[in-house]
Amino acid sequence: MALDLSMPILIVDDYNTMVRIIRNLLKQLGFENVDDASDGSTALTKLRAKRYGLVISDWNMEPMTGFELLREVRADPALGKTPFIIVTAESKTENVIAAKKAGVDNYIVKPFSAQTLRHKIAAVFPDKMPAS
Repeated sequence: MALDLSMPILIVDDYNTMVRIIRNLLKQLGFENVDDASDGSTALTKLRAKRYGLVISDWNMEPMTGFELLREVRADPALGKTPFIIVTAESKTENVIAAKKAGVDNYIVKPFSAQTLRHKIAAVFPDKMPAS
C-alpha cells in the first residue's frame, strides 16, 4: 500500500522562507495538499478544524513553540495520533530526548534536503513509502 500523496500536511514555521522551502521539497516528493501556519497556536486551531495526515513543525517559534504544540497535540484525544515531525536548527541531545519523550514521530535538523525529508517521512510511515 502506497503512501497517500494527497493526504493533507500542515507545515508550522514562523519563517516564511522555511515554509516555502519545505513546501517545495514536499512538492518534489509528490505531496500537493499542503497548508501552513506561522505559529503553534494557529496550527492548533487548524488541526482542530481539519484532519491532517502529517504535521511538520519548527521547534523555535513564538508565542507557542513546536515542542509545546507537540505536547498539546499528544494531549488531545482527537489529535493525539497525528504523525508529527519536528524541524530545528538545534541538534542538542536533550532536545531530541525531550521531543521523543513528548511523542514526536521524527526529528529533522536544518538544513536538510528532499532526500532527508523523504527518509524521515518514510520512517514515520514505514509500510507505505516505497524505497528509493
